[in-house]
Amino acid sequence: MEPPRRPPRRPLRPPAPLAPLRPGAARAPGPEGTEGENRILRARLVELAAAAARNEALLAKTQERELDLLRAGSLAELLGRSIDGLREAYQLDRVTLLLNDPQHEVRHLATGEHVDHEILACVRHEDLLDAMALALGGLLKPWLGSRLPAEVVRALRSNAVGGSYAFLPLPRGDRRVGILVFESRDPARFTADLASDFLGHLGVVAAICLENAINRARLTRTGVTDFLTGFHNRRYLSARLREELARAQRTAGAVGLLMIDVDHFKRINDSHGHLAGDAVLKEIARRIASQIRSSDTGARFGGDEFAVLLGGGRAADLERLAGRLTAAMGASPVPLGGEGGERVTLSIGGALAEPAPEERDYRTLAERLLAEADAALYRAKSGGRDRYVIAERAVR
Repeated sequence: MEPPRRPPRRPLRPPAPLAPLRPGAARAPGPEGTEGENRILRARLVELAAAAARNEALLAKTQERELDLLRAGSLAELLGRSIDGLREAYQLDRVTLLLNDPQHEVRHLATGEHVDHEILACVRHEDLLDAMALALGGLLKPWLGSRLPAEVVRALRSNAVGGSYAFLPLPRGDRRVGILVFESRDPARFTADLASDFLGHLGVVAAICLENAINRARLTRTGVTDFLTGFHNRRYLSARLREELARAQRTAGAVGLLMIDVDHFKRINDSHGHLAGDAVLKEIARRIASQIRSSDTGARFGGDEFAVLLGGGRAADLERLAGRLTAAMGASPVPLGGEGGERVTLSIGGALAEPAPEERDYRTLAERLLAEADAALYRAKSGGRDRYVIAERAVR
């Protein structure tokens, strides 16, 4: 057999000549073109370096604020650092904390820790929190801008400062515990094209700190709260009394104390049972709480005895409050379920303490004030009950 033949080779064609450059066509950069491009690149590098420096400064400031929040030792301290601390650090016009707190537990805990009223005014329970988040695109990350949706304007109660805003979600697991609102009168301070990663991380840290602070406050309150009435207990009253005496000494003021006893309480227990007696004690605590200021301290002293501590009070303030308390109890019977109601009266004794400038033994002074108020209470009971007696002389 003959070997297979190879196909004939095709002749090589010479390469096509290059087309001449048209006028205006791109040429290789010369010395002048290279210098121009270098200038543009150098300017761009300066811009990038400046942006990197700004981001580094923002990161450092954000980390510093986060550490500041993490160092807060109490709910009161955390709220102060979240409101005033962040406002001053970021040079904002206002910071507001909107909470998902349907039972107003945080407000009650904060009041118990004597948070400043200006701070509390910036901490609000917001019923429309979910609607706000939905209006802000779900708020899975911080929302920045100047034109607020109508739902958000309603939620802010038309108190917006009128510039630009940053809404930082506070996420915990699959829920949102609140929203931190930054407000600036500068309309260009927060815009939609700004990076929000640092603010988002700040919101996560703030949410963790808030949850931890609330849990600590709950534990603390458990140790100083009467489980039946929700009032403070005797231990808490004793500590607060010494604190108020020290403050009164610094301000040359006074401290007032009312001791309150339920008249014929044993008869209520014997006639209606101890569950009915518990209901009476809870109702008495509720009516006392409705008459005192947020700066006053109500406590269950023990058994059927209550106490109210008035910081910065006078004898006339004690008389007015004692009159309101007796009137509140006499306004209507205390309901006892299916057994109708029971008319309950109170005997009240009050006393005032005015610490001397050289006083240092606040414990002994507190004991003298308690003894004086208790003696006035005894006189009220001896005089026929359903009345109050205020000691004429202040304890010193």
